[in-house]
Amino acid sequence: MTQIPNFDNGSVRRRDRLLGCERAAELLRGGEYGFLSMVEERGGEAAGYGIPVSYAWDGAGSVYFHCAPEGHKLRCADAAAGAAFCVVGRTRVLPGMFTTEYESVVLRGTLRRHLPDGERMEALRMIVGKYSPGHEGAGMGYAAASFHRTEVLRLDIESASGKCKSVVV
Repeated sequence: MTQIPNFDNGSVRRRDRLLGCERAAELLRGGEYGFLSMVEERGGEAAGYGIPVSYAWDGAGSVYFHCAPEGHKLRCADAAAGAAFCVVGRTRVLPGMFTTEYESVVLRGTLRRHLPDGERMEALRMIVGKYSPGHEGAGMGYAAASFHRTEVLRLDIESASGKCKSVVV
């Protein structure tokens, strides 16, 4: 199985809630969506900005996102390339126990823009393959037709960790 680079649960405070590297990789590979968190400037002050996004992990050191070629997300990426990305897997609220079971993986890294055309198209191929299995031909036709109005961001993974909570009921 492919491993997430720089996976290290050393900074996770709750040692009883560590999500193993293999499960974290499964979660990152198959997660439906994640939350991309960046820094935005608001009135001269730094503020947090987070947005849910579709993504594809290359199975190595990068995660790819697609978006329009302009907008707030890109302005944030241009202002400060550092970002965090979180994927949440299975959850189960346990109301009578006042807790929630969960699993998540958090990546930290640097966002890159203005990727070469070949890398952008390969990222779109990964995204189409993940979200539209069995429809890759049509999806890549769509990607080629809209390529001129599509930006692709790459998050280079610098660190990763995973956390979970299971409750025996």
